[in-house]
Formats: sequence, structure tokens, C-alpha cells
Amino acid sequence: MQRRASIPARINIIGEHTDYLGGLALPFASKQRLTLTATSAESIQGDETIVALWQAAGGWPAHLAVESSIPIGAGLSSSAALCLAVVLCSQGDIELMQACKEAQRIEHEVLGTPCGLLDQIAMMHAVEGHATFINFSTMAVSPFLIPEDWCFKLVDSKVRRTLASTPFGASKEKPALSQHADGENQRVLEALKADPYSLGRLLNASHASLKSIGVSHPKVDRLVDELQSTPGVLGARMMGGGFGGMILVLVEHEGVLPETEVVEASKGGFLEELFE
Repeated sequence: MQRRASIPARINIIGEHTDYLGGLALPFASKQRLTLTATSAESIQGDETIVALWQAAGGWPAHLAVESSIPIGAGLSSSAALCLAVVLCSQGDIELMQACKEAQRIEHEVLGTPCGLLDQIAMMHAVEGHATFINFSTMAVSPFLIPEDWCFKLVDSKVRRTLASTPFGASKEKPALSQHADGENQRVLEALKADPYSLGRLLNASHASLKSIGVSHPKVDRLVDELQSTPGVLGARMMGGGFGGMILVLVEHEGVLPETEVVEASKGGFLEELFE
């Protein structure tokens, strides 16, 4: 038997550090993908980390091979993609939200990342051309058609981090976090009806708020400032858990930042199964 899981990267328009507080978010899946192929074998074989995740998920004897175009530590959730791929291949037919929660469990257990469920839900519930509006207090998920005049690009800060070795968890204890979450939830709601110029202002406000809770990075902040001052850029903010990674940029048209390609919403994760 052979199973192959394909999981997209995650891009979050707005709604950062809200998932573990029962808040709101508006992410979408991108074209970068991670693929895990699990082929029946006499024992569990593969990279040490992948084997550990596979065992934590109760996987069967298999040769495990990963191919990925998702950069590690860049805020596109490569670790969540890997954990979801492990869950899909090991479990087979599994309900979407159950797969998300199981992927979160093994990421906590094996990788030591205190993640919420934003990444997993975004990856598994994605619809091409749409973002996913998530309410973490009710776990309600609904597709949101991305307006044609919302044009996004990603700029790599080239600052890499591993959330398991950063002060990610410590940020949850800061009194400012509650204030950030309240403001960020409101920004998500406003984004659902925003034109590009309004959305750009929301992105800028989101970055300022994330900076206030200590999850940004000086180099990222400088680059965000430069981007926000660039003609044709409507808004820019750090993306992901923080401490480095990609910067999401909203531009007036695709000719702005011409060296950087437009990012578009892709389909969600899926599993293929082959029987020999």
C-alpha cells in the first residue's frame, strides 16, 4: 500500500495570535506544498523527526519520504504541513477537523511547538480562490471569496526562527496580549468588508499590534517600515508566529514590487491512496 498526502503552505491575511484565545482569523492556502509518501515496508523508515511524528500518530510500518517547496522557519507553517501529512497518511480516511486536532497534538508532543489550530484549519479547509474565515470560539469555518482587487505578495525577511526555541509561549502571559487579540479580532471583521486601501491600513495596524506584544524582530520591523513607505504598497505586516519569516504585502497592482510574484489562494490538503 502507498499513501501520498499533499499539504499547502498557509498565508494569513489577518488574525495573528488569536487562535489560542478563541478569536478570529482569515487565512488562505498558497501554492507551495509539502508532500509525504508512505509506502508499506518491514519497519518504519525515514528521517528521524518524521519517524517520531509517524510513531506518535500510530503509523504503520512504512518507508517515509518528504518533498517540500515550503521554506522552513519562514512563517508559512512547514511544521504544521508536515504534521498534517503524517496524520493523513497514517490514518487514511479521517474527518477534517479531527485531522487538524491530531496534527496539533503530535506537533505539541514531538516538536514542542505550542501552536494553536490556525495553520491546520487553514490548510485542510482551503478552497481555491478563497480565504477561510475561522471563529476559534465556536470552531466555525466558512469560505470567503477573495476580492479581485486584493493583490498580495510575500517578501522574505530572511530572518529564520524555530518557534520551539523562541519566546513564543511567553508572549501568552503578557497583559498586552488580550488587548492585541481584541483589536485583531475587530480588524478581521473589518477586513471582511474592506476595500484594498482600508485593508492596507488594517495590515499596518496589525503589525504595530504584533510588535507591541513582542513577537516581531528588529530586522523585520525595519523592512516592514520600508515596504509600508514604498509607492504602490497599501499595507504590510509580519506573518506567522513571529520572530522572523515572511512579510505579507498588499499592493495596488501586480507591477508593484515587480521582482516578487503575486500569491494566490490554492486548494487545501488531500490524500491519495494506492494499492499494489
